[in-house]
Amino acid sequence: MASAARSALAAVLTLLLAAAPAMAQTSASTPLAKVIPAPLSVLPAAEQTPVTVTDGETIFAPAGDPAAQAVARHLSDLALRTRGLTLRLATGPGPAKGVPAIILARRGGLGEEAYALDVQQGQARIAATGDAGLFYGAVTLWQLLTPDGGRGAVTLPAVHIDDRPQFAWRGLMLDSARHFQPPAEVERLIDWMSLHKLNVLHWHLVDDQGWRLQIRKYPQLTAVGAWRTPRPGSPDARPPVKGRAARYGGFYTQDQVRSIVAYAAARHVAIVPEIEMPGHAVSALLAYPKLGAGAPPPRVAQSEWGGFPYVYNVDDEAFGFLEDVLTEVMALFPGRYIHVGGDEAAKERWNGTPQAQARLRALGQSDAAALQADFTRRIATFLDAHGRRLVGWDEVLQGGELPADAVVMSWHGIDGALAAAAKGHDAILAPAPVLYFDNRQSDDPNEPPGRGLPVTLRDVYAFNPLPATLTPEAASHLLGLQGNLWTEHIRTSGQLQAMAFPRVAAVAEVAWSAPARRDWGDFVRRLPAQFARYAALGIDADTAAVAVRVDAAPAHGADEATVGLTSQLGLGEVRYTTDGSEPGPASAVYGEAFQVKLPARVRAAAYLDSVRLGPIADRRLDPTSIRRRASQQLKLCNERLMLNLEGAASADGRGRTYLVNPQDACWIYAGADLSGVERLTVALGRLPFNFGLDAGHNSVVVHPPRQPTGELEVRQDNCLSDPIAVAALPPGSAGGRSELSLALPPRSGRHDLCFTFTSTGFDPLLAIDWVQLAPPGSPAPSSAARP
Repeated sequence: MASAARSALAAVLTLLLAAAPAMAQTSASTPLAKVIPAPLSVLPAAEQTPVTVTDGETIFAPAGDPAAQAVARHLSDLALRTRGLTLRLATGPGPAKGVPAIILARRGGLGEEAYALDVQQGQARIAATGDAGLFYGAVTLWQLLTPDGGRGAVTLPAVHIDDRPQFAWRGLMLDSARHFQPPAEVERLIDWMSLHKLNVLHWHLVDDQGWRLQIRKYPQLTAVGAWRTPRPGSPDARPPVKGRAARYGGFYTQDQVRSIVAYAAARHVAIVPEIEMPGHAVSALLAYPKLGAGAPPPRVAQSEWGGFPYVYNVDDEAFGFLEDVLTEVMALFPGRYIHVGGDEAAKERWNGTPQAQARLRALGQSDAAALQADFTRRIATFLDAHGRRLVGWDEVLQGGELPADAVVMSWHGIDGALAAAAKGHDAILAPAPVLYFDNRQSDDPNEPPGRGLPVTLRDVYAFNPLPATLTPEAASHLLGLQGNLWTEHIRTSGQLQAMAFPRVAAVAEVAWSAPARRDWGDFVRRLPAQFARYAALGIDADTAAVAVRVDAAPAHGADEATVGLTSQLGLGEVRYTTDGSEPGPASAVYGEAFQVKLPARVRAAAYLDSVRLGPIADRRLDPTSIRRRASQQLKLCNERLMLNLEGAASADGRGRTYLVNPQDACWIYAGADLSGVERLTVALGRLPFNFGLDAGHNSVVVHPPRQPTGELEVRQDNCLSDPIAVAALPPGSAGGRSELSLALPPRSGRHDLCFTFTSTGFDPLLAIDWVQLAPPGSPAPSSAARP
């Protein structure tokens, strides 16, 4: 793949220089603007009569070509599921021109993943050399068949497409260690990846919180390592079963893995398994404690998030275990690449281990970092002897030289890739935070739980994998890029889908499409069709990128509000109404904040070229609702660590979310209008403090209490002044919720309000759910509604 990637990249770059002007002229106006990722070249067909595909049309695949016939079946299935079209299957070259048909054909010289698609003279014809190219041509045709979310017959534009990918590695990482996804869910994700022309599933199967892969020689890995006991009050916690704490977990049997690998291969997705080493080893060391350096980890560590010091030892017993594990892994995953982690491995335990110190002396080194380099070299040598290539996170560059064939996956920005390329290593870009899809997509209170930094669709689309600082030599070592779905806080299928989509579409276009073909405005024009496809496929995609946010705050009069409308898109216009009617392309265009009399109803949507891009925002405003702020609408005093955490699950299986910094629980209600406000109410939740931040958690800010249960303190304009209001906290434990009402001294004008808690410790973590300012005469706040 490495040499092929370099050759393909050079060929694509050459083609881009020649084709960029022509592509730029057609990118915004082409009838194919609803295809994602954007093809390399789109031109009008020589014969310009549109082609209509109707129910009962036939797909022809070459006789004696089972791969092409499989593509035909897949296309037929997609058309039925998402368009309601029944397409018949046949073998042979297809009918003469002018006779309606879809024809799959082989053509030499196009490259394994390249294809050509012609729609003209009553037919749609896909030509490709490789099986993958034929498959991707069918995916593009499927997108042409589904331009509008409609059902039944569809008219296709008469076009000629030549297409090939920019990068050989176009991936998505799925973390099944922190939260387990059933096999059917993994297969659905693979299906959806393939429809974005992504071709690598990096499967994170092992971490501190769970070992998810059956290893027959070491059954305790799944008997012990695959199961954890969630902390009480966490969203994973369930009622005890027969007096015993309910466990969370699961694992994939080897038969299940073989089935998933075959399913992925049929969709031209290679699975790269990740077996973490030498760190992130808690689950393995709980199962086999003698393999670790130093004392074994406590069982509770498996139910916490963060970094831990537990690592494998560097003796023959530990390496024998890892080689046995990798032997079984290689038997399950036939691809060339095996990911071994290598990130965040603490070295201090090796400093106190006789075997590690002996190995360090044998290496003639004094720094324990040299042990990780030695560890990586030994595993790489073992994999190389079995015809495999080691992939590791960019920390594997530390402490010494890597084997020349090792691949570096850069998550510390692009720096790791640059450093790897400078040393002659191939590299993959997976940088945080822009390609870490556990970050929320907006500051909407209804976003799924995850990391608190918003990483928008536009942020992902703007990522440039080939910056001007990248030399041609370094670019030749860049295999590609991937998005990353870390699941510490993503526990359900719906949450996973919302965090992945539509950002997967953006990373797919960055990875597949030529730079000259990427244009944010054109991409946005294609999004309505993509969201319609998501709905047809059953994908619960997040709409924050195309939605309008309605913000409201008190105006000068007690019965007035100032309304602001915002969109992430940065183009087109926001159209709105204030009379309850549905906004359309002729509705008022938002220009600046406006005032409304209360009560009011504001409805708004984003438009581009008179086409509505997303859902209609619908917010009812009254004197109480405009003074409420969810935690996600407050500002964290310290944004160094921002988490959007889920509380204990309710009867419907969902928990409320709280934006909080576990190291410094402090919030600011910015610009609160305190005129006439005599009281405020704060809703808070108690969350389990299950974070491995540092030894002893010395970095956590704790404010001493006046009484044992602690207090809520409210300060004005800065967080160091004396409180203007204090309320005692009721007793409670993790998983509980409380509401506190505080009287405020008379104030006027706008001020920042700072909220902190006092306590004797940090567990449970106290977190604000919402803050309600209540003018005189307003009803008591409801705990059900969120802004």
